[in-house]
Amino acid sequence: MTKEYFLQIAAFNVWANDIAQGWLQKISEEQWLQPIVSSFGNLEATALHIAGAESVWLDRLNKVPEPVWLPSTFKGDRKDILEVWGKASHGLKTFIEKMEEDQLNNKISFRRINGDLYEMKYYQVLSHVFNHSTFHRGQVVTILRQVGFTDISSTDILGYFRK
Repeated sequence: MTKEYFLQIAAFNVWANDIAQGWLQKISEEQWLQPIVSSFGNLEATALHIAGAESVWLDRLNKVPEPVWLPSTFKGDRKDILEVWGKASHGLKTFIEKMEEDQLNNKISFRRINGDLYEMKYYQVLSHVFNHSTFHRGQVVTILRQVGFTDISSTDILGYFRK
Protein backbone atom coordinates (compact mmCIF):
# COMPACT_ATOMS: atom_id res chain seq x y z
CA MET A 1 0.00 0.00 0.00
CA THR A 2 1.20 3.45 -0.83
CA LYS A 3 0.60 6.98 0.34
CA GLU A 4 -1.11 7.68 -3.00
CA TYR A 5 -3.50 4.79 -2.38
CA PHE A 6 -4.49 6.16 1.03
CA LEU A 7 -4.84 9.67 -0.38
CA GLN A 8 -7.37 8.31 -2.87
CA ILE A 9 -9.22 6.40 -0.16
CA ALA A 10 -9.23 9.47 2.11
CA ALA A 11 -10.60 11.62 -0.73
CA PHE A 12 -13.26 8.96 -1.38
CA ASN A 13 -14.13 8.98 2.34
CA VAL A 14 -14.59 12.77 2.30
CA TRP A 15 -16.73 12.54 -0.86
CA ALA A 16 -18.94 9.73 0.49
CA ASN A 17 -19.27 11.36 3.92
CA ASP A 18 -20.29 14.65 2.30
CA ILE A 19 -23.08 12.84 0.45
CA ALA A 20 -24.28 11.01 3.58
CA GLN A 21 -24.15 14.20 5.63
CA GLY A 22 -26.22 15.94 2.96
CA TRP A 23 -28.92 13.32 3.37
CA LEU A 24 -28.83 13.70 7.14
CA GLN A 25 -29.30 17.45 6.82
CA LYS A 26 -32.50 16.92 4.81
CA ILE A 27 -34.38 14.64 7.19
CA SER A 28 -36.77 15.72 9.92
CA GLU A 29 -35.91 15.66 13.60
CA GLU A 30 -38.38 12.80 13.97
CA GLN A 31 -36.49 10.74 11.36
CA TRP A 32 -33.13 11.69 12.94
CA LEU A 33 -34.23 10.34 16.32
CA GLN A 34 -36.59 7.51 15.23
CA PRO A 35 -35.69 4.29 17.07
CA ILE A 36 -34.32 1.59 14.76
CA VAL A 37 -33.00 -1.91 15.37
CA SER A 38 -29.39 -1.65 14.20
CA SER A 39 -25.90 -1.40 15.67
CA PHE A 40 -26.97 1.94 17.14
CA GLY A 41 -30.46 3.04 18.12
CA ASN A 42 -31.09 5.72 15.50
CA LEU A 43 -29.47 7.92 12.87
CA GLU A 44 -28.19 10.34 15.49
CA ALA A 45 -26.30 7.61 17.35
CA THR A 46 -24.95 6.11 14.11
CA ALA A 47 -23.68 9.47 12.83
CA LEU A 48 -22.19 10.24 16.25
CA HIS A 49 -20.40 6.89 16.21
CA ILE A 50 -18.86 7.54 12.79
CA ALA A 51 -17.89 11.10 13.75
CA GLY A 52 -16.48 9.89 17.05
CA ALA A 53 -14.47 7.10 15.46
CA GLU A 54 -12.96 9.28 12.75
CA SER A 55 -12.23 11.97 15.33
CA VAL A 56 -10.59 9.70 17.91
CA TRP A 57 -8.46 8.01 15.24
CA LEU A 58 -7.36 11.37 13.90
CA ASP A 59 -6.38 12.39 17.43
CA ARG A 60 -4.45 9.14 17.87
CA LEU A 61 -2.64 9.65 14.57
CA ASN A 62 -1.77 13.19 15.62
CA LYS A 63 -0.57 11.86 18.98
CA VAL A 64 -3.05 13.87 21.04
CA PRO A 65 -2.17 12.82 24.62
CA GLU A 66 -5.69 11.95 25.76
CA PRO A 67 -8.10 11.57 22.85
CA VAL A 68 -11.75 11.90 23.81
CA TRP A 69 -14.33 9.30 22.75
CA LEU A 70 -16.99 11.71 21.54
CA PRO A 71 -20.06 9.46 22.01
CA SER A 72 -19.39 9.35 25.75
CA THR A 73 -19.19 13.15 26.19
CA PHE A 74 -21.12 14.76 23.34
CA LYS A 75 -23.82 17.30 24.20
CA GLY A 76 -24.42 18.96 20.82
CA ASP A 77 -27.05 18.70 18.12
CA ARG A 78 -27.21 17.30 14.60
CA LYS A 79 -25.38 20.27 13.10
CA ASP A 80 -22.56 19.79 15.62
CA ILE A 81 -22.26 16.06 14.90
CA LEU A 82 -22.08 16.64 11.15
CA GLU A 83 -19.52 19.41 11.64
CA VAL A 84 -17.26 17.20 13.77
CA TRP A 85 -17.64 14.38 11.25
CA GLY A 86 -16.73 16.64 8.33
CA LYS A 87 -13.72 18.11 10.11
CA ALA A 88 -12.45 14.65 11.04
CA SER A 89 -12.83 13.37 7.46
CA HIS A 90 -10.89 16.31 6.08
CA GLY A 91 -8.37 16.02 8.92
CA LEU A 92 -7.63 12.40 8.03
CA LYS A 93 -6.99 13.39 4.42
CA THR A 94 -4.70 16.24 5.54
CA PHE A 95 -2.81 13.87 7.84
CA ILE A 96 -2.07 11.55 4.93
CA GLU A 97 -1.07 14.45 2.68
CA LYS A 98 1.54 15.49 5.25
CA MET A 99 2.88 12.06 6.17
CA GLU A 100 5.99 10.50 4.65
CA GLU A 101 5.55 7.41 2.48
CA ASP A 102 7.76 5.26 4.73
CA GLN A 103 5.62 6.13 7.77
CA LEU A 104 2.94 3.71 6.53
CA ASN A 105 4.96 0.75 7.83
CA ASN A 106 5.87 2.39 11.14
CA LYS A 107 3.95 1.42 14.24
CA ILE A 108 1.76 3.71 16.26
CA SER A 109 0.93 3.03 19.91
CA PHE A 110 -2.42 4.11 21.30
CA ARG A 111 -4.89 3.37 24.03
CA ARG A 112 -8.26 1.97 23.17
CA ILE A 113 -11.33 3.43 24.79
CA ASN A 114 -11.16 0.75 27.51
CA GLY A 115 -7.58 1.82 28.32
CA ASP A 116 -5.79 -1.17 26.77
CA LEU A 117 -2.52 -0.30 25.03
CA TYR A 118 -2.31 -1.35 21.37
CA GLU A 119 0.20 -1.04 18.59
CA MET A 120 -0.52 -1.16 14.86
CA LYS A 121 1.14 -0.04 11.67
CA TYR A 122 -0.12 3.22 10.22
CA TYR A 123 -1.37 1.51 7.06
CA GLN A 124 -3.40 -0.88 9.22
CA VAL A 125 -4.95 1.99 11.18
CA LEU A 126 -5.84 3.88 8.01
CA SER A 127 -7.30 0.75 6.42
CA HIS A 128 -9.44 0.20 9.50
CA VAL A 129 -10.64 3.81 9.75
CA PHE A 130 -11.84 4.01 6.15
CA ASN A 131 -13.36 0.53 6.15
CA HIS A 132 -15.15 1.32 9.41
CA SER A 133 -16.68 4.49 7.97
CA THR A 134 -17.78 2.67 4.82
CA PHE A 135 -19.46 -0.03 6.90
CA HIS A 136 -21.41 2.45 9.00
CA ARG A 137 -22.33 4.66 6.02
CA GLY A 138 -24.04 1.54 4.67
CA GLN A 139 -26.01 1.38 7.89
CA VAL A 140 -26.94 5.03 7.48
CA VAL A 141 -28.43 4.20 4.06
CA THR A 142 -30.44 1.31 5.48
CA ILE A 143 -31.71 3.36 8.42
CA LEU A 144 -32.60 6.28 6.16
CA ARG A 145 -34.74 3.95 4.07
CA GLN A 146 -36.39 2.57 7.21
CA VAL A 147 -37.35 6.07 8.38
CA GLY A 148 -38.85 6.89 4.97
CA PHE A 149 -36.07 8.90 3.30
CA THR A 150 -35.72 7.82 -0.33
CA ASP A 151 -33.56 10.54 -1.94
CA ILE A 152 -30.50 8.30 -1.75
CA SER A 153 -27.73 7.95 -4.31
CA SER A 154 -24.72 5.66 -4.38
CA THR A 155 -21.65 6.29 -2.25
CA ASP A 156 -19.84 3.29 -3.71
CA ILE A 157 -16.17 3.81 -4.50
CA LEU A 158 -16.87 2.94 -8.13
CA GLY A 159 -19.02 6.06 -8.36
CA TYR A 160 -16.22 8.10 -6.81
CA PHE A 161 -13.68 6.79 -9.33
CA ARG A 162 -16.07 7.50 -12.21
CA LYS A 163 -16.64 11.16 -11.26
